[in-house]
Amino acid sequence: MLPVVVAHLLLALAAPALVGWLGRKAFWVLALGPASAAGYALSQASAVMDGRVPVERIEWVPALGLALDFRLDTLSWLMLLVVGAVGALVLLYCSAYFSRGAVGMSRFAGVLVGFAGAMAGLVTADDLLLMFVFWELTTVFSYLLIGHHADRKASRRAAMQAIVVTTAGGLTMLVGVVVLGVSAGTWRVSEILADPPSGGVVTVAAVCLLAGAATKSAQVPTHFWLPAAMAAPTPVSAYLHAAAMVKAGIYLVARFAPAFSDLAAWRWVVLVLGSASMLLGGYRALRQHDLKLVLAFGTVSQLGLLVLLLGYGTRAAALAGLALLGAHAMFKASLFLVVGVVDAATGTRDLRRLAGLARQLPLTAAAGLLATASMIGLPPFAGYVAKEAALEAWAHDDDPLGRALLVVVALGSVLTVAYGLRFAWGAFGRKAPAQAEDAGDVVVKRPPLLLVAPPFVLAVLGLAVALLPQVGDNLLAPHADTYPTGETGHLTLWAGFTPTLLVTVLVLAAGAALFWQRERVERLQARAWSPLPADLVYRRSMRRLDDVAADVTGATQRGSLPFYLGAILVSVVAGPGLALAWGLRGAVLPGAAEAGGDAWHVGPLALVPFDRPAQLVVVAVIGVAAVLASRARRRLKAVFLVGVAGYGNAVLFLLHGAPDLALTQVLTETVTLVVMVLVLRRLPPYFSDRPLAASRWVRLAIGVGVGAVMMLLVTAAPLARTHPSIAQLFPDLALDGGGHNVVNVTLVDIRAWDTVGEISVLLVAATGVASLVFLRQRSARAPRVRDEGVPVRTPLPAASESRVQRRSWIVAAPTLAPERRSILFEVVTRVVFHAMIVFALFLLFRGHNGPGGGFAAGLVVGLALAVRYLAGGRYELGEAAPVHPGLVLGTGLFLSAGVGLVSLLSGQHAIESFLVDLHLPLFGTVHVVTSLFFDLGVFLVVIGLVLDVLRSLGAEIDQQGDLEGRQGRTLGGRAF
Repeated sequence: MLPVVVAHLLLALAAPALVGWLGRKAFWVLALGPASAAGYALSQASAVMDGRVPVERIEWVPALGLALDFRLDTLSWLMLLVVGAVGALVLLYCSAYFSRGAVGMSRFAGVLVGFAGAMAGLVTADDLLLMFVFWELTTVFSYLLIGHHADRKASRRAAMQAIVVTTAGGLTMLVGVVVLGVSAGTWRVSEILADPPSGGVVTVAAVCLLAGAATKSAQVPTHFWLPAAMAAPTPVSAYLHAAAMVKAGIYLVARFAPAFSDLAAWRWVVLVLGSASMLLGGYRALRQHDLKLVLAFGTVSQLGLLVLLLGYGTRAAALAGLALLGAHAMFKASLFLVVGVVDAATGTRDLRRLAGLARQLPLTAAAGLLATASMIGLPPFAGYVAKEAALEAWAHDDDPLGRALLVVVALGSVLTVAYGLRFAWGAFGRKAPAQAEDAGDVVVKRPPLLLVAPPFVLAVLGLAVALLPQVGDNLLAPHADTYPTGETGHLTLWAGFTPTLLVTVLVLAAGAALFWQRERVERLQARAWSPLPADLVYRRSMRRLDDVAADVTGATQRGSLPFYLGAILVSVVAGPGLALAWGLRGAVLPGAAEAGGDAWHVGPLALVPFDRPAQLVVVAVIGVAAVLASRARRRLKAVFLVGVAGYGNAVLFLLHGAPDLALTQVLTETVTLVVMVLVLRRLPPYFSDRPLAASRWVRLAIGVGVGAVMMLLVTAAPLARTHPSIAQLFPDLALDGGGHNVVNVTLVDIRAWDTVGEISVLLVAATGVASLVFLRQRSARAPRVRDEGVPVRTPLPAASESRVQRRSWIVAAPTLAPERRSILFEVVTRVVFHAMIVFALFLLFRGHNGPGGGFAAGLVVGLALAVRYLAGGRYELGEAAPVHPGLVLGTGLFLSAGVGLVSLLSGQHAIESFLVDLHLPLFGTVHVVTSLFFDLGVFLVVIGLVLDVLRSLGAEIDQQGDLEGRQGRTLGGRAF
């Protein structure tokens, strides 16, 4: 089964190339995908009938119990045969349907084959989560297929409508899938059905599954998307809306009905939705003039009948439903393809303009009439066999609901006969001139044989299958036997003179009479009161939703960063804060009783204020700085006060014996201060021109609230632990990784995948900042003094210029204005730069066994580059680091991720470090840990990040300021 799905995937990926190479003939090759699915189903027919169900299992995430499970039982076999056979014929039909060089044909081909593969995976998946993945894939593919004509408003609207409705149902279904899997303790569908769970929550899950099935199979009140989807090309309508996509919902009902049909909620949902869809769809089909819309509303009616039969819960009804599922796929796909032939031959689908096509298109008319006969239930066709079995099932049902359903199905069948005759008469009947409006201007073209053959084959199959009802009975009975109650039931072409036969005759007669009085029926329908159409309700609801969204956006998206941050922080207090307070009310935490008498008790929490007086002093400094920062009006003052709080946290880390965290906090805080100072150059000095004293108290209150909530959260979370912490294993794991610094080994070895994700975020952040700042195309490197056009603000005597430049280490200093230069700062920079680089290398190589590591070392190099930039300006940055930051970032990420590849090639797990002993002259034996290369990658990523920030927020802003200054002076000189 998995090879069948993989074959569809490969063909879908190859479809654009095949269409470009073979043109329309590529559809012949692509038809091999669905054909292989049908062939595989036929090859397994005897095994399925004998109960030897083929099963495939591929382990995916064994630790989580996730696997790719596939199973081919009777229901899966029938659906796979339908999806494969009809799909292959539709793809052959496409080779004649599309014109040579049609726009988007290659994309259409790939998406259609991909959809066929998703359906094949959906009907054979034996895992709930895997089934849901394929379910959503069919939703996405159907959206692309319905909206194939993207230049047409109707197609775009229909595609959007379909994906909104089916996605909403899919999300509801996901809730049911998760609840059902958790309740059953397994994700395998076969195991759940063998031992269904029970309880109120399972009832909710079953209803959620029905909601997903109802939206996908176009049941009332979400049926409106199906007629709108007729804007899609005819092959899409024939495949998705007759044999495949809408049948996914029917498949879901048939799959879970044996387990949950005894639930009252399940049965009533099935009865209401199925009956309403059957009657409403047939009623609406009677007044349509577009042949496709007649079939679309008729499909809604037939899907309602399928939901009734397969969801009702009795064996006889289920057997009839399975027979109708196959028959419907054949006759409805055939009729949609016939409409495509008529449209291609005449240029219209309006039945009022069509007349006498039976003579001009005899083979097409034969296919249409055979399929229509099966649809309305004439003997000896498959539709007749299935409907007779349905009427027999409910005629012999002792439940009063069964007798009521017999009446509903009879009324629905009358409507089916009426709109079926309307379709056949509208497409091929010989109408009087008054009835055939503008019939004279319709020119009939002879369609190619390949366009007519697929619908004809499907129509003939509907006759051939009905002639062997016993074979169908034997093939479909195993799934019907899984239903818990009801009469046995059988499929038969002739059961003798029975009451059911009388009902069938009355249905045919009433349907024919309804068709005979079609004009009067149309007038009555036009005058009769009817509620708002579902599609109109949908459009108005979406419009109101857009209005509400616009109002909410206008009220919340005010362009104020303080407002946004305040809203987020208030949500933290109101959400997790209140939940924490409620949870602590009366709770007993295991760690609370261990505190001594000096503890502060907050509910069940026992908080120790401090371990040593120095901590209290530091916390007081942090608190004062935080309060002053919340009340500050000047931006620079607020930045430095926040920095004081950050450095205070570093001192707390140090007092608690965490030098690594303290070092990283100090370096990060310093880099942040540099970046903030660079940004403040382009911002006003004050947050606001008005004092706004009240807002200061608001900010202070929010800060206190968030601080209290976070303090309680970090205190309560460890005490509420139910399992031993894995952190207890980290010291031993660090030793196995060849290091004594648990923090650094954790970052580069134990949890290296997390670090890969974090440095990837750093790379994205650097790219995002640069893209927001750069007004021009980014150069390969920062500008240097030797580049042309570099201004010299401090000119030197010509005789001493070369001598001074040779001796000057800050070579870009002359490019700065004299008032911006600081000789003291330049001398200090010359002294500390190399020392900082050496210190960074010391931290890098020492990090595995002591405080340091690639992250801290990269920050030190970044600070060194920042010092060079501040001393000599943007041209000095180019002299200090004449390399593109993107190259440094990419090299670092490549090194870190490359360690994982090397580990895999050496037969170990990804990013698993190992020791290498090197015997070097003079140095002796050197122990090298491969995680050092991972740390080196982190080192380069951090350097690239800081360099990119300095280029964007520093050098680029400097250049923009110079350009603005020159433009201002130019405009001022002209004005003068």
